[in-house]
Amino acid sequence: MTAVRSVPLGCGAYLPERIVTNEELAKKVDTTDEWIVARTGIKQRHIAADDELTSDLGIEASRRALDDAGMDPRDLDLIVMATATPDDTFPATATKVQAALGMTRGAAFDVQAVCSGFVFAVSVADNFIKAAQAENVLVIGAETFSRILDWEDRTTCVLFGDGAGAMVLSKGEGDGTTADRGVLTNHLHSDGRLRDMLYVDGGPSSTQTAGFLRMQGREVFRHAVDNISEVIHEALDATGLQISDIDWFIPHQANKRILDGTAKKIGLPADRLVVTVDKHANTSAASVPLALCDLKENNKLKQGDLLLLEAMGGGFTWGSSLIRW
Repeated sequence: MTAVRSVPLGCGAYLPERIVTNEELAKKVDTTDEWIVARTGIKQRHIAADDELTSDLGIEASRRALDDAGMDPRDLDLIVMATATPDDTFPATATKVQAALGMTRGAAFDVQAVCSGFVFAVSVADNFIKAAQAENVLVIGAETFSRILDWEDRTTCVLFGDGAGAMVLSKGEGDGTTADRGVLTNHLHSDGRLRDMLYVDGGPSSTQTAGFLRMQGREVFRHAVDNISEVIHEALDATGLQISDIDWFIPHQANKRILDGTAKKIGLPADRLVVTVDKHANTSAASVPLALCDLKENNKLKQGDLLLLEAMGGGFTWGSSLIRW
């Protein structure tokens, strides 16, 4: 049986030039490098320049992804951009990327699922391709979380950074088996009852301000390992695959302890876990594509590798994708 598949052709990443180390943060808030590394695994984060917008990060990552895929922006039918830190309330930041790339047809829009955003965007793109509404889709995760951090709150400001990653998905065909290249399955969830555990205390309708990020860290940690483990098994059950079939586990880069805890709970060997949180901290919707690109740039990713993507973010939202590269 012939099946339509959304096949990844390339990816690209961009991190702002400015690096803020733990030692630099320790001069501003009551913390230490040892404290941050022990609890999160984070050693540094990248911070966007004052004149650098989320769209700027997304544009650069997109150009690199298109170049990696060997694709002209004019061949794109759709841009799906995951971000919780848009340039403006409207229009969608994706349309700014669209204009900068020179894409004049098709559509571009944002999705908002915070740290789960890239996984949600992959699912949206995959459905557009399967529904024959698009053939070439650019999926982006881009954030400037530094703009919504309370830099006097040591429990949150040390955790996040700025960055962008992108991936090109294109229509392909397979035999309808798990040996096919492309997106094999997506699974998305949300539970709005848990909103107060991770949220921003502002917005145009509520306070007319951007607000600051607020988090109940212990509760987020507890839910993260359980929810992520469940949605991973959901993806495996849907395909009949086993943990042993996974070549690379590419999780949302929130906290090294969460990554290690999840890998241990699902029985995944440590050498298959992709960890980049130490280099750029939690970049929300950008973290999964940044980790993917890091894997590729280090020549570890091979065609045919089976990738397990997962994320959990405010909302709560969480999801997983199985993709054969």
